[in-house]
Amino acid sequence: MRPLRRPRLVEETERGVRLQCDGGISCRISFLLPDLVRVLFLRNNRPVAPRTWMVPGYGFADAPWEGRDRLDENSWPDCELRQTIVGDSIVMATEAVSLTIALAPFALTWALPDGRVFARERAAHATAFGRSGMRHAFARGERDRFYGLGDKTGKLDLHGRRLRTAMMDSLGFDPERGDPLYKHWPFLIARDGETGVASGIFYDNMATATFDLGCEHDNYYGPYRSYEAPGGDLDYYIFPGPEIADVTRKFLDLTGRMTLPPRWSLGFAQTAMALADSDNAQERMETFIARCGAEKIPISAFHFGSGYTSIGPRRYVFTWNRDKYPDPKALLQKFHAAGMRVVANLKPCLLDDHPRYEEAKSAGVFVVGEDGEPAVSQFWDGEGAHIDFTSRAGGEWWRRGLREHVLDVGIDAAWNDNNEFGLANEDAVCAGFGQPMPLDLARPLQPLLMTRASLDEQRRRAPRELPFGVTRAGCPGIQRYAQTWSGDNSTSWRSLKWNLRTGLQMSMSGMFNIGHDIGGFSGLAPDAELLVRWTQAGLLHPRFIMNSWKPDGVFTSPWLHPAATPAIREAIRLRYRLMPYLYSLMHAATDGEAVLRPTFVAFPEDELCAEDSDDLMLGPFLLAAPIVAPGERARWAYLPKGPGCWFDFWTEEALAAGAETVLAAPLDRLPLLVREGAILPMTDAADDFSRLHDEPTRAVRIFPGQTAGSSRFVLFEDDGISAPAKTTRVTLDLAWTAEEIALSVSVDGDFPLPYRQIRVIQRQADRRRIRLNAAEGAPRLVFV
Repeated sequence: MRPLRRPRLVEETERGVRLQCDGGISCRISFLLPDLVRVLFLRNNRPVAPRTWMVPGYGFADAPWEGRDRLDENSWPDCELRQTIVGDSIVMATEAVSLTIALAPFALTWALPDGRVFARERAAHATAFGRSGMRHAFARGERDRFYGLGDKTGKLDLHGRRLRTAMMDSLGFDPERGDPLYKHWPFLIARDGETGVASGIFYDNMATATFDLGCEHDNYYGPYRSYEAPGGDLDYYIFPGPEIADVTRKFLDLTGRMTLPPRWSLGFAQTAMALADSDNAQERMETFIARCGAEKIPISAFHFGSGYTSIGPRRYVFTWNRDKYPDPKALLQKFHAAGMRVVANLKPCLLDDHPRYEEAKSAGVFVVGEDGEPAVSQFWDGEGAHIDFTSRAGGEWWRRGLREHVLDVGIDAAWNDNNEFGLANEDAVCAGFGQPMPLDLARPLQPLLMTRASLDEQRRRAPRELPFGVTRAGCPGIQRYAQTWSGDNSTSWRSLKWNLRTGLQMSMSGMFNIGHDIGGFSGLAPDAELLVRWTQAGLLHPRFIMNSWKPDGVFTSPWLHPAATPAIREAIRLRYRLMPYLYSLMHAATDGEAVLRPTFVAFPEDELCAEDSDDLMLGPFLLAAPIVAPGERARWAYLPKGPGCWFDFWTEEALAAGAETVLAAPLDRLPLLVREGAILPMTDAADDFSRLHDEPTRAVRIFPGQTAGSSRFVLFEDDGISAPAKTTRVTLDLAWTAEEIALSVSVDGDFPLPYRQIRVIQRQADRRRIRLNAAEGAPRLVFV
């Protein structure tokens, strides 16, 4: 590659500057917002990929189907910018960020108005282009920390690793060291070790890339980190937090916010390939429905594995095996009657003996080779061709298949699976909505558009309902459409431990609606203790599902080990008790607030939280310390500084903040801590789960501190399914002194609450008097 050395200033613009580099490469630097800088390099003044789908543009919830013009910055508001030239440097500054462009040698440095540097390219040869692609390098401090990049394994701090952004079918991946997994996610969070400022950099490029975060060393340059891609455009956005949570929120402002899921999707769900694949699948599923009732297992959804489309080992999307499923409509009616929504697995590849293969080929729906023939590749137990979602014919073929063979039968939602588009043909071409584009620059776009097409068809069918979708693969933007998960994990204690971190990494990367396959997807069946602990950890995640594929035909279920079923049942019931709290967190997530966070994100001032641990925050108030090793019945946990104290969720004992403590962890208990000032809205029925995710009564547990303080929680109430929804915000305000506690409630919105009172539950050891106040129109507060 050839480094860019001494660019010259060509033009000063209202947003920034344009520079001309050697080799026919130009650079446009734009301040799109006071704290958002875009740097775009062009070859011969043209982008390699003229359109973007990952960045919708300012004020837009989504990109056009055919993509947005990469060069178009007209949607961004005017930005007051000061520019000066000092020697061989150009300095640009807004109220939030200053950028120094050194021209000889060429290097960029970003800082806050107070002078704290948050990003600095390495001093020489920071940017290079060549036949093998492009390279971009930053200076790296030994105390810097790195996060993000999507579904990455191992410790949360990625410093010292070399990682790829590629989509792979990673069945049975190493949960600690495996890479890459299922997502193309070129978004990195860096926390400067000297200034403490966190910043984000997002590369708007769909080409597979490598991030070196400290593996590589070259004596000429000092410590550095780099981004390298074989193709596409070097087009990146950089922005300060200054905290990690701010960085994630701003990234979602750029790429799109999470869509609100229906409340039923937050309930417990079950799937199993062994059920869907069995010769008498319909009969076994009917037995499963009855077993849930007999075991008193709360359950809100069943996810059909792809076995409903299988004949032998081969799977044929948009078909039903009527030998195994003689009356699928009747089966789906039984699921619905039992209170379960149904989600069906869909795959974007047609095997070459699919009954509709020739029809699809004639319609021009496939990704093709340079000869115009379908680009055939290995897929499951055969070879097949992938649907091209950048082809209008491909998108329409998919929607019609989903409508006629899935939704019309009674399925509620689509599970977009095996959509990594792992075609080995390097000459494969996508239609590109009339502007052909190589698959290597569109691979992540295919699952993005597949998921969007599935969701759009569901919206068309039920326009007054919140749609729900799941996708395994994708790139930034999938959060606008679907839930996702860490993929096909394996059954082991290592997977339980390290999957928790992968989920937190995904959350920091802007994927909030996430989870893991409880008990492990592949490998041997989990033993009783492992399944209990995995269920307890799983109840903390928005996606709460048991999913498995075991060689002996056994499937992971709450009753897999009868002796463990009571503990698993209680963990699932705890999830439903917490539903009002969790659903409110999902509402807040649509505004960029993460549901799950590492403790160092929630408490950035406490440096001890940066130490690697198994702990995580659920919303603002709950700290979970899952058990991730066999035989443990107690564990150490560090309780972060910030709150005056913490409380044990189970015993209500007050515990010191900024100190370690030992938490009891009998097999039937997930160690949970509650921060001072917590207001926990819950369902109020101890045993009545007939309404499951929709249970209408409310209680609120309050945890005021010892001296004086105040807190607030906004409880979102709606029917959980309507779109657009009527929503009422129930605002709970808690204040306390050493002598008295006060709790007040007010409401704002147009959804009629299904309850007239909220039970208030105070700690038994807390003897302070309590004052309750309900504003006009609000439910009564009843003290217990």
